[in-house]
Amino acid sequence: MSLLELTLRNVKRNFRLYSIYLFSMVAGVIVQYTFSSLMYNEDVLDALQNRDNFRVGSMIASVTVFLFIVFFILYANSFFMRQRKKEFGMYLLYGLTEKQVVRMIFWETLVICAVSLAAGVLLGGLFSKLFGMLLMSLMQYDQPVSLTFPVEAIASTAGLLLLLAIVISAQSWFMVNRLQLTELFHAKSKAEKPVRVSAFWAILAVLMIGVAFALIYSGKGSVVWQEYATPSLIVSSVGIVAGTYLFFRQFAGWLLRTIGRRKNYHEGNTVLWTSSLRFQIRGNTLNLSFITLFGAAIMMLMCFMTINYKVQFEAVGRNIPNDIAFQSLDTGTNRQVDDLIRSSEHGIRYHLTHEALTAEPLTSMDAAFDNPEYFTPEVLLVPEAAYNELVGIRGDDRKVELSGNEAVSLSQGSDFPETFAASETRSFAVKLGAGEEKEFFLTEKKDYAYLGWSTSPVESMIKKPAVLVVSDEAYSSLQGVANKKKFEIYGVKDAKNAEALSERAHAIVARTPGAYYSSFADVYSRQIEGSSLMLFSSGFLALVATFALASVIYFKQLREATDEKLQYAILRKMGVDNRQIKSVIRKQLLFVFLPPLALGIAYSWSIIKSYILESVSDIPELPGITWGIIGVYFLVYLLLYLSSANLYYKIVSRQS
Repeated sequence: MSLLELTLRNVKRNFRLYSIYLFSMVAGVIVQYTFSSLMYNEDVLDALQNRDNFRVGSMIASVTVFLFIVFFILYANSFFMRQRKKEFGMYLLYGLTEKQVVRMIFWETLVICAVSLAAGVLLGGLFSKLFGMLLMSLMQYDQPVSLTFPVEAIASTAGLLLLLAIVISAQSWFMVNRLQLTELFHAKSKAEKPVRVSAFWAILAVLMIGVAFALIYSGKGSVVWQEYATPSLIVSSVGIVAGTYLFFRQFAGWLLRTIGRRKNYHEGNTVLWTSSLRFQIRGNTLNLSFITLFGAAIMMLMCFMTINYKVQFEAVGRNIPNDIAFQSLDTGTNRQVDDLIRSSEHGIRYHLTHEALTAEPLTSMDAAFDNPEYFTPEVLLVPEAAYNELVGIRGDDRKVELSGNEAVSLSQGSDFPETFAASETRSFAVKLGAGEEKEFFLTEKKDYAYLGWSTSPVESMIKKPAVLVVSDEAYSSLQGVANKKKFEIYGVKDAKNAEALSERAHAIVARTPGAYYSSFADVYSRQIEGSSLMLFSSGFLALVATFALASVIYFKQLREATDEKLQYAILRKMGVDNRQIKSVIRKQLLFVFLPPLALGIAYSWSIIKSYILESVSDIPELPGITWGIIGVYFLVYLLLYLSSANLYYKIVSRQS
C-alpha cells in the first residue's frame, strides 16, 4: 500500500476528526481570502477618496489577520496531531520511518489545503461582497460592490496555505521525533495532577482584582490618578494580570475543594462534575487567563473603535460646521464662487454674509482658548446677532445673550468648557486696529465653532479662527476703530459628497494667499473613511481573534472529552443515565466558559465606562452601543458553550 493510498484510507476512517480540522482550515481560508479580496476589489477602491490610506491600513490589518490565522490553524493542527499519536505509534511499529510518517502527513495536509482553498475561495467571495457592502455602508457611500475573485487575493491565500503546509509538516516532524514509541501509545494516559491550593492565595487573588477595580472605578479625575498616575497604572495592571492568573490557579481550585468538603457533596451529581475539574486546573490556567485578558482587550478595541466611529460623525460636524465658508474677497471672486456653487448638482440651501472685527490679544490666549496653538493668533470679534442667526439656521440650542462688555469665547474642541458666574468672570483684553485697547469679561468658554477649522482638499484641517462673540452694543461701539473681515457662509445640499465642488472652490479662493477657506467635504471623507476603515479592520480582527481564542477552549474540551470516554463508560455501567451525563457535562463546561467571559466583560466595561464613556457623555447612545458589542461577544461564547457541550456528549457517548 502506497503512502497516498494510506492517506486516503486514514481520511475515510477518521472522517469525524478530519472534518473538524477541515472546518478549521476552511474557516481560516475564508477569513484570509475575504480580507485580501477587499484590498483588490475595484468597486471598493473606486469609491474611496483616499486609496493610499486604505491600502496601508489594509496591509497592516492583513498582516495581523494572517498571524491570527496561523495561530488558529497551528493550534487546530496541534489538537489534530495529539489525537493521532496512537495511530502514529502503530505506523512506526509496523516499520514506517519518521520521514515516511511526516511525508504522509504532508500529503494529507496538501489534500486538506486544496479542498480548503477551493471551498474557502468560493465562500470567501460571497463574504467579500457582503463585507464590502458593509464597508460602503459604514462610509455612507452608495457604491455597489460586485462579486469578484481577484487573482492577487487567490494567489496570496494559496501562498498562505502552502506556507502552512510546510510549517505543519515541520511541526508534525518535531512532534513525531521528539517522543519515544511507548509515549506515542500512552500519550493519552498521562493524567494531570491537581494543583495544591490555599485559602491565602485564593483570597489574595480576589483582593488583587478588587484593588484593580477600585482604582479603575475611581476615575481619571480622582486624586490617585491625578497625583499618582504611574503607580496606579502599575498596581491596576498587576492586579488584573496576576489576579486573573491566581484566580484560575488558586481561587478556582480552592472553590472546588470547598465544594468537595460540604456535607452534601455526594448528593446529586456534584461529585461527578467537580472531580475532573480539579485535575484540569493546571492545564487550563494559562489558557483561561490568556482568554480572559485577550477577550477583554478585544471588547475594549471594538468598543473604542465603534465609539470613535460614532464620535467622528459628531466631531466633523462640530469641527467644520459650515458646508462651505470663505473669507469675502473682491466682488468678482465672490461671484465666481457663488456661480460655481449654484451651477453645481449640490445647489444652495442658504447663503449668509457676516462680518467680524479683527483684534490682537493682549491677554494670554490660554485664558479664553484651550490648546491655543491650534488657533490663529488673530482674534475675530463677532456680534451676538450674527452668531445667533447662524446658530438658529443650524438648529442648535447654543444661542447667547450678552450685554455691555460681556463676551463668550468659542474654544472649539475644549475638553473642559466653562460657564463663569457673575463674580467669577474672566478678563480678556484685545488691541484694535487704531491702537485702542478693549477689555471684555468672559461669561462662558464654549465648546462650539462659528467658522470652524480652515481646510484644504490636500491638507485637511489647518488652523481654527479664534472667535469672541461680543454684545451687539460693544460691537457697534468698536466698528470705527477696528479693521473688518467679511465671510461668505454657504449651506449646500449633500455636503458630504461635495469633494469635487470644494476642490474647485478652494482653487479660486486660494489665489488670494492667506484667505480663510473651510469646507465640510474636505474633512468628511478623510475622517469618516479613516474611522470606518479602523472600525471595519478592528471588527474583522476581533472576529478572527475571538474565533481563535474560542478554539483554544473548544479544542481543549474536545481533547479532554476524548480522554474521558472511559470514565463516562464506567459511569454508564454504574447506572448513570444520559440525562445526568448531559447535566454533568454542562456544569463542567460552564465552570470553564463562564469565568473568563464574566471577568473579561467586567474588565472591559469598567475601563470603557471610566475612561472613554465619561469623556463622551454628551452622546447618550454610546453606552447602549457598548453593551450591544459586549452582548455580541457574550452570544458568541454562549453558542460556543452549547456547541462544545453537545459535541462533548457525542464524543463520550460514542462506542470505541
